[in-house]
Amino acid sequence: MVLTSLITINSLAQDATATRKKHFNLDGGIAIDGYDPVAYFKSNKAVKGNKSMSVFYEGVVYYFSSNENKEAFKKNPAGYEPQYGGWCAYAMGKEGDKVSIDPETFKVLNGKLYLFYNKLFNNTLKSWNKDEPGLKTKADGNWQKLFH
Repeated sequence: MVLTSLITINSLAQDATATRKKHFNLDGGIAIDGYDPVAYFKSNKAVKGNKSMSVFYEGVVYYFSSNENKEAFKKNPAGYEPQYGGWCAYAMGKEGDKVSIDPETFKVLNGKLYLFYNKLFNNTLKSWNKDEPGLKTKADGNWQKLFH
């Protein structure tokens, strides 16, 4: 009975990891193009992380710019992960699409990290700010449909 429970738990964990790898915005398994997720919260800046200071969390690798940030992440990984798997929050709210991001275009709102596309004169953070409550509600719903 105990062995069956352990196998079931392990299978569920593997399924969750596979789902995250499938739906998260990753480049070679690396989240946020290698930027430090904790730095967004601590310094309100996008700071490139270092490969030598990485953490593997449920199928996703995060890089950090300092050991302090790495340790903070390890204590509360879910609290520092970007919303919508690191895809553009605006696109997730507007159409439910997975659109790449510019890691230097972001917003921390109510303790959550939101990332945005910003290329070719199209800064989606500006569009997000025009209807943040509506887009956030739609993005939350769209991400639930995609991810679960």
